[in-house]
Amino acid sequence: MKPAEQTPLTCLRMARLAQKAGIPDGVINVVPGYGPTAGAAIVKHPGVDKVAFTGEYKTAQIIMRDAASTLKRLTFELGGKSPNIVFADADLDAAAIGSHIGLYLNQGQCCCAGSRLFVEEKAHDKLLDKLAAMNNSRKLGDPMDPETEQGPQVDKAQFDKIMHYIDVGKNEGAKCVTGGARHGERGYFIEPTIFDNVHDDMKIAQEEIFGPVLTVLKFKDLNEIIDRANSTFYGLAAGVWTRDIGKAHTLAAKIKAGTIWINCYDAFDAAAPFGGFKMSGMGRELGEKGLDAYTEYKTVMVSMQ
Repeated sequence: MKPAEQTPLTCLRMARLAQKAGIPDGVINVVPGYGPTAGAAIVKHPGVDKVAFTGEYKTAQIIMRDAASTLKRLTFELGGKSPNIVFADADLDAAAIGSHIGLYLNQGQCCCAGSRLFVEEKAHDKLLDKLAAMNNSRKLGDPMDPETEQGPQVDKAQFDKIMHYIDVGKNEGAKCVTGGARHGERGYFIEPTIFDNVHDDMKIAQEEIFGPVLTVLKFKDLNEIIDRANSTFYGLAAGVWTRDIGKAHTLAAKIKAGTIWINCYDAFDAAAPFGGFKMSGMGRELGEKGLDAYTEYKTVMVSMQ
């Protein structure tokens, strides 16, 4: 395992726990380091038959090029700009809670974050008020404090990237409803931010921010939202909130994403395959399908004569 250079301790701790549990040394190997010294060596090594990568699509493209010489198998779980669609007939209290978790979980540093919140016009104001109230009462602070709801971004580079997108959103003409600034004077804390009056062609609606920034877009009808939900080169996940099960399944069939959540968000099961369409990856993790890329199938035919 090669953890991200910003977050090596979790993998090292997992390997230590595996060792204590009796798993033989060498079954799990953790190789911390930067891409050229660790990741590239794994990808290019002829003794490695399979690579699974989670991260940005640009890094996945580098891995594909580096793996070409050995033709090793690859699976990728990459980024997203997932649409989360709320109809006026939905349970708006549940939709507000699910949409809030779907974006602000892990400080917004989540590949399947529902960062494009599409709200039917008739429910827009009511839902936005609920989300704004949640953001305004959200407690930011020490991640070791059990009362804390949101900690810092992973590092300064990510903090600067998110703040840049916030500036871009303001310059593009989106309305900053909550947040939009650094929280405190120490650490890489960013206020939970909501942008309203967002249009599909805005940069903050097209590019993955990977931070606590929610973009809200209005829509009028079912046919319109199908095209708009798919107007991105990502396709990792999507959410649909409605009491009309027929409408929900119509969207589930037509949205190009690997996971569709209906009246929930960020619900996972170890038996359910997870992965993306388009630039959100290839292959699947979890479930029986998650084993396919690690399996070599062999055909043996014996003459009975």
